[in-house]
Amino acid sequence: MAALAAVLVMLVSCAEATSRGRSATALPGAVPFGAFTGSDGDGVDALARFSTWLGTTATVGHAYLPGTGWADLEGPDYVLDPWSAWRTARPDRTLVLNVPMVAPNEPALAEQDTARELRRGAAGEYDHHFRRLAQRLVERGASDTIVVPGWEMNGTTYSSRCAPDPSAWRQYWRRIVTAMRDVPGQRFRFDFAPVRGVHAVGWSTCYPGDDVVDIIGMDSYDQAPGRGFAEYVAQPDGLRAHAEFARARGKPMSFPEWGLYDYGDDPAYVHAMHAWITSHEVAYHTITDYCPHGVHACRDNPRSSQAYRELFGIS
Repeated sequence: MAALAAVLVMLVSCAEATSRGRSATALPGAVPFGAFTGSDGDGVDALARFSTWLGTTATVGHAYLPGTGWADLEGPDYVLDPWSAWRTARPDRTLVLNVPMVAPNEPALAEQDTARELRRGAAGEYDHHFRRLAQRLVERGASDTIVVPGWEMNGTTYSSRCAPDPSAWRQYWRRIVTAMRDVPGQRFRFDFAPVRGVHAVGWSTCYPGDDVVDIIGMDSYDQAPGRGFAEYVAQPDGLRAHAEFARARGKPMSFPEWGLYDYGDDPAYVHAMHAWITSHEVAYHTITDYCPHGVHACRDNPRSSQAYRELFGIS
């Protein structure tokens, strides 16, 4: 435990030193960043308010497709229209779009039903939904969207999870990427994003192959498994394993979801995440900005909000 505590002290000290040495207008280690503020037009407006509060422009917008029915996977207008317009308004912006692989996605289907849907997807029965999504994104000028299919696939929260049939899940992912890359004009990047730690299945078991993955992400909240950042780093399937896995494959990392959760207002966690992000090759990161996770839209975390603003925005 003493060694783990020492790791955390080192990470926090590094973050604080980095913060003290950065000018008030500098970007955080040149890593593109933003927040999840909502998947519709209100979310676009909320991201603008987030940037105003931060004093630095957030250049990464993050949205999720609903997964109530299969038509949702083709991209409803209320998601694609405002976020595509946001993306095309400035060339330095990046749109990240989480896409379910199975419908209904939440609440999760039973094991045998999920396995059946994964096998259907692996056989190509659902290719047309993802091809149509790609066409709709290209038509709206969002042809360089970062697509995150089946996020947190190593857990149990969603129907798009891997454990009921990892082989079918991997093959289904490959079909999704192939279908979307076949659409003329696309320049999508695909982000494989498990949730940190050991859950229903080891996330490396679900990895579909270097040729169909561009970014290796991880959702990492201040929550179990583990208590404290040093444990988040060292635990099986934790942050160190994530970094080593990505580095071995020559892929950048990402953190599509991060924020506070089980342990309340925790500025040490924000400092440690800043240190981790800025000391690794990270393509982008987006904090989840609503309670209990957030730093601007959630007033429950004043000390963490101050830390985030000082580290990632103005001092």
